[in-house]
Amino acid sequence: MQKVLITGAAGFLGSHLCDRFIKEGFHVIGMDNLITGDLKNIEHLFKLDHFEFYHHDVTKFVHIPGKLDYILHFASPASPIDYLKIPIQTLKVGSLGTHNLLGLAKEKKARILIASTSEVYGDPLVHPQNEEYYGNVNTIGPRGVYDEAKRFQESITMAYHTYHGLETRIARIFNTYGPRMRLNDGRVVPAFIGQALRGEDLTIFGDGKQTRSFCYVDDQVEGIYRLLFSNYIYPVNIGNPDEITIKTFAEEIIKLTETKQKVMYKDLPIDDPMQRQPDISKAKEVLDWEPKVSRSDGMKRTLDYFKGFSKGELEKSEHRDFS
Repeated sequence: MQKVLITGAAGFLGSHLCDRFIKEGFHVIGMDNLITGDLKNIEHLFKLDHFEFYHHDVTKFVHIPGKLDYILHFASPASPIDYLKIPIQTLKVGSLGTHNLLGLAKEKKARILIASTSEVYGDPLVHPQNEEYYGNVNTIGPRGVYDEAKRFQESITMAYHTYHGLETRIARIFNTYGPRMRLNDGRVVPAFIGQALRGEDLTIFGDGKQTRSFCYVDDQVEGIYRLLFSNYIYPVNIGNPDEITIKTFAEEIIKLTETKQKVMYKDLPIDDPMQRQPDISKAKEVLDWEPKVSRSDGMKRTLDYFKGFSKGELEKSEHRDFS
């Protein structure tokens, strides 16, 4: 049985990856320091013989006994609420944490896939964004702690591949949504749904003309899985190119939830990207992958998940950003 280490295992995307690799017959080691993750996301796996969990911070030395075939590095704050509150930890997990896991992969002769992000493109001057675009990032702005952590992560990963011959893969993940997102993590999908379910007006920052492209989590996991087992070493965009303005998306949520809320506008956060749409030509070519779940179907599944929350759990979400 092959063994895979998944960091950030108790997070939104990490927990879905744990499910997928268990389903595929792997022995899964989940690792998380729970700074933003939640054990509820993986508690259904604890009873399984082929799942184990390490409560550990990857910015400190990482040791896994025995053989290890694959590493998926998904440990990082991923929402604006989180990385604005813990900027230094965000930088450390992208730098020190990635260094530690690359060293572990080298020791174990394991293949490692790192979770990069569309945020490496910053506020893009190229649209849609393709992998050859180098980005437009403010290194000292409030978002720089996340953007630059991920850019460094890509650089050190390629350095390990070039210098040590390490088997590496880089996934540039675009806006992903679905069950297990946190209502209060500041991202637009849980923020809008949470506000609608609480009967609040939906908050848009800026004029609502900003665009995003939302990818359902099952499609995202499939793309990551295919990338890990491909022979492609360079970054690959994994996202859904179905672009929509934030204003139109808010109107869709109001219609979906059958509520009567209005939309209110506030000032746009610093360095918030005006456009976000992946060019997935590379993923189609090298992975034979493209998203299958429509936004309408994915949002229905996500709404059903949040409808399962009690009134008390529908805590106020702090919506600062659209990432």
